[in-house]
Amino acid sequence: IGGMYYAFASSFSGAISKDTSDYKFEVKNTAGSAANLRLLSDKYIDLGIAQADLIKDAYDGTGYFKDNICNGYKAVAALYTEACQIVVKANSGIKSIDDLQGRKVSIGAKESGTEINANQILEFSGLNSKLVNMVNLDYTDAAKQLVEGKIDAFFCTAGLQTTVISELTKECSIRILSIDDKCIKKLLTAYPCYSKYEIPANTYAGQSENVTTIGVKSVLLASDSLSENAVNQFTKTLFKHNKDLQYATSLELITDENTAIQGIDIPFHSGAAAYYKEKGITATTNRLEMRN
Repeated sequence: IGGMYYAFASSFSGAISKDTSDYKFEVKNTAGSAANLRLLSDKYIDLGIAQADLIKDAYDGTGYFKDNICNGYKAVAALYTEACQIVVKANSGIKSIDDLQGRKVSIGAKESGTEINANQILEFSGLNSKLVNMVNLDYTDAAKQLVEGKIDAFFCTAGLQTTVISELTKECSIRILSIDDKCIKKLLTAYPCYSKYEIPANTYAGQSENVTTIGVKSVLLASDSLSENAVNQFTKTLFKHNKDLQYATSLELITDENTAIQGIDIPFHSGAAAYYKEKGITATTNRLEMRN
């Protein structure tokens, strides 16, 4: 709660419920991307959102998931770009990632995409667990502890404007740290799913300058156990109501179907592929097609 997956899931399930009474939804509060991939694989949830950089690793059992393959799901659509945000108090004296040395920093909840992104950013900035006191907190706890002075900074990978950060600005003045070009170049080389991303000035109260960071697409996923008809309906609703979902969440959602299938390295659910086919777009549904 406080992250944008929760906000999107609530709005999206509400939109489907308005279109049809065939389905009942329960929005689950989870740790984030890695947890969602595991929960989808174990069939505890039917729909989930995860970062593009983690999905292929989970599906293939590589990277973070090298000891634990998590599949049993397919792609529906890329939703929006998430920004890696590093938040500190404006009066903290912390003006760069280098200044995090010797500080207590939340790297996100365990099993979250934020945790993985934070570790990668700190690693390529030359900061390890001996140089930074890393703790695992969810966004709401991290914001609370920042206000109380119990931590010095927190990482948050989420769509703009992230609710918990917007609310935080009502309690204290904040600064969002930029990632330097040298670190960004290393990250883009090592992790092709990342992109250079700019958080525009005035995205949050008191943020007077643009912030340079990295971004990664969030992707809606559907369990293999869901029928083609169900996922086809969900995909139609996603694009039919994308403007309403934008207004409800403040997210800059991807509204073009061609763009929504780009940068996804796992097969698409047959229900989503059927929707795209109606639009004259080919979305691959198996690995053989993708390799060819």
